[in-house]
This record gives sequence, C-alpha cells and structure tokens, in this order.
Amino acid sequence: MNAISPRMSRLKSLSVILLIPAWLAAGALLGTGSLLSAQDRLVYESGGELIREQAAYSVDHYEINLKVNPADSTIAGDVVVHGTIVHPTDLIILDLDPRLSIGSVRELLESQKGRPPGGAPNAEGIGEERDGAGEIEWQELRVVRTEESKRFRVYFPQTRQPGEDFKIQISYGGSPKIAANPPWDGGFVWDRTPSGEPWIGVACQTIGAWVWWPNKDHPSDKPHTVAMNFTLPDHLVVAANGRLKGTSRYAEGWKTWHWFSSNPISNYNVTLNAAPYEVIRETYTSITGEEMEISFWVLPEYLEKGRNLFPQFAKQLRFLEDLLGPYPFRNEKYGVAHTPYLGMEHQTIIGYGASFRDDNMFGQNVGFDDLHQHELAHEWWGNMVTVWDWRDFWIHEGFGTYMQALYAEHLGGKSAYREMMDMMRNRIIAAEEIAPRQWQSTVDIYGVGRGGDIYFKGAWVLSTLRWLIGDELFFQSLRRFAYPDPELENVTDGSQVRFVTTEDYLNLVNELTGEQLDWFFEVYLRSPGLPRLRMMRDGEELKLRWSTTRDLDFPMPLEIEIDGELKRLAPDEGVFRFELPEGKDLRVDPHNRILKRSAGSVEERPE
Repeated sequence: MNAISPRMSRLKSLSVILLIPAWLAAGALLGTGSLLSAQDRLVYESGGELIREQAAYSVDHYEINLKVNPADSTIAGDVVVHGTIVHPTDLIILDLDPRLSIGSVRELLESQKGRPPGGAPNAEGIGEERDGAGEIEWQELRVVRTEESKRFRVYFPQTRQPGEDFKIQISYGGSPKIAANPPWDGGFVWDRTPSGEPWIGVACQTIGAWVWWPNKDHPSDKPHTVAMNFTLPDHLVVAANGRLKGTSRYAEGWKTWHWFSSNPISNYNVTLNAAPYEVIRETYTSITGEEMEISFWVLPEYLEKGRNLFPQFAKQLRFLEDLLGPYPFRNEKYGVAHTPYLGMEHQTIIGYGASFRDDNMFGQNVGFDDLHQHELAHEWWGNMVTVWDWRDFWIHEGFGTYMQALYAEHLGGKSAYREMMDMMRNRIIAAEEIAPRQWQSTVDIYGVGRGGDIYFKGAWVLSTLRWLIGDELFFQSLRRFAYPDPELENVTDGSQVRFVTTEDYLNLVNELTGEQLDWFFEVYLRSPGLPRLRMMRDGEELKLRWSTTRDLDFPMPLEIEIDGELKRLAPDEGVFRFELPEGKDLRVDPHNRILKRSAGSVEERPE
C-alpha cells in the first residue's frame, strides 16, 4: 500500500498533465506491483451498496483529458473531478482499475476555484491555459490505494462541510483492461479496420467506467456535464458524447478532439470512438419543432451500406418520439458510431456494430434493424430515465426491449407483434426475481437466471400489463413515465433527465388506473417463477385458480374461449367458475396475453 503525503506546491496551469514515462513504465507511486495476483482477486463490477465515503459527495462535472495511443494500447492523462460535499467528511472514495497507475492527486485551492483547471494539451504534454492567467495553486492530497480494489481513498487536510465544493485532479495512465467479449464483458476495444487502420471503442456498462478513467462508480450519481478532450493520431476521427467544441493540434501527428456533454450522463455512457470515419449527416425536425443533427460515423469500407441503413434512423426516431415524447438530447445530437462490437447505448452516440441489415437481434424476420432500434430506445429508457441502483435495471432493458415489439406491431400489425412476443417468451427462465429490493451490483443483477429475464421477462411484464389495463392507459403510462409533466417535453437543459425506481412506475400505474395493482408487480417482478393455472372439474362446472411461487395474491383476469365465443372473466375469491357442457371446445387465454408458466394447457387437478 502506497500513499502520497500532502504538500503545497505552486505550478503552472496543468490542465492535462500527461504522465511521466518513467513512473508510467515502472508502475511507481500509487503503483501496480504484483498485478496478476491482485487482478485475479478483483471483481469487475459496477455499483452495489452506496457506502458512506461515496455518499459524502456528489459529482457536478468531470473533465477527461486523455491521450490514447493505439500503437501500444495505452492511455495517459488526467481527470478533474468537480464535486460538492453532501455531509461532513475528511475523505472521499473514487474508483480506478489498479492496473492503471496513479501519478498524483491534487486539489485546486479555494482561491483558485473560479478558474478552469483544464485545457487543450500542447506538444510537450503540458496543458495550455484557457484564460491566459498566471500560476494556479494546487495542493497534493494523501491517497491510499491497494492493488486488490478499484477503490482508492483521497484524504482532505481537514473535514469538509456540506455545501463546499472541490476540484481534484487525478493524473494516471497505463494499459486499460481489454474487453474480452464486448459489450458483455467490457473494457477498451483495440481493433483494426479492413484496411488495417486503428479502430478504437469503449464499452463498459457491465463493469463500470472505472476500468478506463477515475470516477465515482455508482449509478446514483450522474455528473451534470462532462468535458472530453481526447488526443489521438491526427488521421483518425473521434466521435464522442454531446457536441464537438472543436479540435486542436497536440503535436506532430496528433490531434485533440474536444467534446462536451451538457446533459447529466451515466459514467458508463461516456465513451470514445476513433477510426478513419466518414460521416453521414442530415437535419431532423423533432416533434417539438426543433432541428437537430443525426450523424452516422461509419468506416469508409462500409459507407454505401451505411447510406442504405441511414434512413431507418429518422423513421425509428419519429416512432419513439410519437410514442414516448421528444428525443431527450436534441440540444446536442443523435449520433451513431460504427463500432468493432455489436452495440451499446452510449448517450447521444450509440455504438452500432451489427450487419447493416434488418433482423440482427432475434434471428427472425422483423423487417427493421432491431439492434439499432434497441439502442435508440435507451436514449429514453436508460439515458433520460435512469435507475439509481442496478436492482431496477429491468426498467432500462425490459422497457427498451419492448420497444422492438411495439415497432414490429407498428410496421407489421398484431401478427408481427405476437410473433416477436412468442420469441421473447421462449427465452424467459424466471429462476429469480428481476427487481429485487436489496442493493445490486451489475454482477448481482446479471446473475444466474436473471440476466436475460431483465430483457425478455421485463418486456413480457409490460405486454401483460397492457392487456390488463388497456391500450389507452398503458400508452399513457409510458409517456408519463418518460415525461411526468408535459412541460418537460419542451426542456433540454438537463432537467428532463431523472432517476426512477420500480415503485415510481407502480405508483404511476395505480394513479392512472385508480386501482391498487401492487399484486401484479409483486408476482412478476419481486418473485421468482411464473404464475400457473390449475383446473378442477365438478361435473360440467370448471374451476380455474391461479397458483404463484410464494402463494401470493394474484387476481389476474382471464380470457376463455368456448366454441369461438370469447369471454373475459374476473376471479371470485381467487377462483374462475364457468360451465363447460360436454363436447364444447375450451381455450384458456387463447391469444396468449398473460405471462404464465405454461403458454398452452392448464394443469388439471382433482377437486
């Protein structure tokens, strides 16, 4: 365990302190000694229980200044964390992969906080001053770090009080974790285009952004804004989140791209994409009347395929706007970057690495590029509407997946919808609850029997709810969950972005229906297994009863069809009773609208 003693220093404004090769090569200072054994013990996950040293502060802004070198697959630079103290503390916890060395951790002094510490790096790796002022005063902070944990502790010289702000600069670098199977097993992606040029991406939702830049790794804390200054070989084009503020020369053969996200953004959504991209662009008019840019960064070798796919972007965007309300980030852009991995919902710059043709995700003829539509849906479900703990992650993925079924219905009618829902039903395991009440990390929530269910069972829960409460109230619930107040549909200043839980959606549905539907959410989201129907005969009278895994109340109505006549029944004290004369043909839930254990026949039990 290494630590840096606090000391005062007066330094020139070092907005991007690129790392000194000596310590970077040696793994010195808060270093990376016996990394292999340490990393074997390290769990690559994000989130989990919010501990006191994380809850003690909130992050307002990150400034990421990073040189990315595809020649040796290294990164080097610094991150400036702008935060506010929430409750008294003399230390905070940040996160960074121990395979990346930390060179220094410094705080901007109180007298200097009105001045920006960051800027574009010059050829010598020294940050250029933004305001033309003289020296900026920093103090070096004590840091405690181990090789077995992503967490490192930063100690203030004295207890900080609620409401105080701080700016801390972490200089770091090294070889980041390479994604073994992106985007599922995430990290940095170093690839080559068909012509042999560097093709770089990042996908880290499942493990957290701490694998490539220091931050507070918890989904409950989004920075209000993020500045991203990425330096790469100058023949590459860099696409990232938000808006491009410009480029600057870094050194011979190097260029810095300055991107800025002006909306709150989850850490895992911060990304960079670099390749010799061509850009396809058009101006899109939102349902609010505002114009924005749709851009597609695509490899030159795939330019024609990109042009053929590009018209789908606006069509899918319009469908989701009509359904859910306006695209949330129209003050920035809607961007798509061609990536060397399948896809990811990076805010305003989704990753697309599919086949430039329809039917990528499910292996069936859906008639549209479902991979793109899924990632686009996350701009609402995940990027604007965000869960503050991974336990409610079904809201991101279940809602996002159900959008493909709704788009299939929009294009192909009820038969296309049912075909897609049948496919999803066959992928449900239902071994565990998909919205547990306890804290969850990404490893926890993707546990055995839960990972795929977050997507497919989540989508089926919404489909069943739609049948239960009817189309009018259901689609109203989607729009109100996205934009609780219609006035928010006109907002682009970041206040449209918000955190939610499963209870928020439950309460909204109860409010819209005027009923108490807690039982529905308890059985489908808080319990393992699926409800099943049991049948009992008494002469010509049939009795049907719902049975649940934990014997929970489940007053779900039921459709039956007797010789072509369809009836919707409500249970009487938990039992459906009706006459079935001899020779009559009975079908239970004939259109398979209810998520249950068996999609076909019911279990027959004696009275």
